[in-house]
Amino acid sequence: MKKLTSVFWITLAITLFASAWGSLAPANFETISANVKNYISIHFGWYYLLIVSLFVIVCLYLIFSPYGKIKLGKPNDKPDYSYSTWFAMLFSAGMGIGLVFYGAASPVSHFIKTPPLAEPGTTEAIRDSMRITFFHYGVHAWAIYAIVALILAYFKFRHGKPGLISATLEPVFGDKMKGPWGKAIDVIAVFATIVGVATTLGFGAAQINGGLTYLLDIEKQFWVQLVIIVVVTGLFMLSAYTGLSKGIKYLSNANMGLAAILFITMLVIGPTVYIANTFTDTLGSYIQTLATESLRLNPNSDEERQWVMDWTVFFWAWWIAWSPFVGIFIARVSKGRSIREFLSGVLLVPSVVSFLWMTAFGATGIQTQQNGADIASLPDEQVLFVVFEQFPMSVFLSIIAMMLIGTFFITSADSATFVLGMQTTNGSLNPPKTVKFIWGVAQSTIAAVLLYTGGLTALQNALIAAAFPFSFIMLLMVYSLFKALRADRAALQKNDEKTTNKSA
Repeated sequence: MKKLTSVFWITLAITLFASAWGSLAPANFETISANVKNYISIHFGWYYLLIVSLFVIVCLYLIFSPYGKIKLGKPNDKPDYSYSTWFAMLFSAGMGIGLVFYGAASPVSHFIKTPPLAEPGTTEAIRDSMRITFFHYGVHAWAIYAIVALILAYFKFRHGKPGLISATLEPVFGDKMKGPWGKAIDVIAVFATIVGVATTLGFGAAQINGGLTYLLDIEKQFWVQLVIIVVVTGLFMLSAYTGLSKGIKYLSNANMGLAAILFITMLVIGPTVYIANTFTDTLGSYIQTLATESLRLNPNSDEERQWVMDWTVFFWAWWIAWSPFVGIFIARVSKGRSIREFLSGVLLVPSVVSFLWMTAFGATGIQTQQNGADIASLPDEQVLFVVFEQFPMSVFLSIIAMMLIGTFFITSADSATFVLGMQTTNGSLNPPKTVKFIWGVAQSTIAAVLLYTGGLTALQNALIAAAFPFSFIMLLMVYSLFKALRADRAALQKNDEKTTNKSA
């Protein structure tokens, strides 16, 4: 089980090629990847809106259907982690660093520069900015993760299949998934994971550098970000060496503790009543417009349609591209839970936490902008620190924020090395430390090279392009799940009938 497969070598070769292209010809790489991304967005925007809405519907159906009772594991299996640790682990892997990076920047940007419908800077633009932020970080995002995670956990822990994306399609394609086609599917999943984590490492290094600029007047330079990446790489490799039940578990709980300190402090010293009012109003608006917003494409308005392409379609593609990594990790830590318990937890808890976080920092950022601090013109990585500057304890808040970015940073990279090791050793639940070390160094090297050449944007484009073929794989995974669930339920009913007959 722990032997390196051809997926390891193929994906490593593709990754090295993409990195070399991005570093030696960054302009060419960015132009081509942007053209591919734009073509997909323009011609298949409707497709992304439909499939992500479908994933939400499938999740809700499974929660309330008889299938919800089926356990992700054998009948007597118990969960490996408590609820608090489970929530912390899935949230840290799935969304953490993005909330810190964009918690204030995204709502302020939509308020001043890119509101979906209203005039920039108006009261209506505030409502639009918060509602659309809820939409992009809410149930739809977590439904994408939940679908992949559920299907992997179901086939791995209930049917004993390898923890591979290809193994989930065996009910549809049979043994063909053990050949070249299966390898191709796994390569797509592994490559999406590498690229996604490399971009996250780049963004994390940039934001920590932004914090150092604010606190210590250290300029934003590549060598500073390189040192940050080297330090973080050493820390997450140390965490990876200790294993899943120690390193990631403790880091995930530390993430939630630091996040709670930062959130509660902002809630107390910030505009508390305004935050509470904004949360309540936005939650109502989000629920009221959920169906309409899910399928809004504005075919008769070029400007509005382009906004949907640039934002909603981009976000859906981004979450799909991240879903192999996040889904595999969430599946690994979810053994022993029922389908109903799993989906309710994965859909609702992280969504509500995201809403609370985005309201606390987004509403505070918007009010800061209205009070005269032009934070909308700042780079995204500096917005949060300038918001803190408007309040007492700003240095304390900035230090906590940087610590939180660092722990999220380490947790995401640590989780990724585990997932990459698992996917390139035929689904081993405990991949060799050497394999995790190789992937850890590869991720950090790619991030450093692309930061140096300015290739992170091109890598983002490549990630969005990679999401397109994986979306078809996800649809096949859903079909495969229902095919297996029907057979599973029929077998359970047959056993129940036999038990009833014997009792009679």
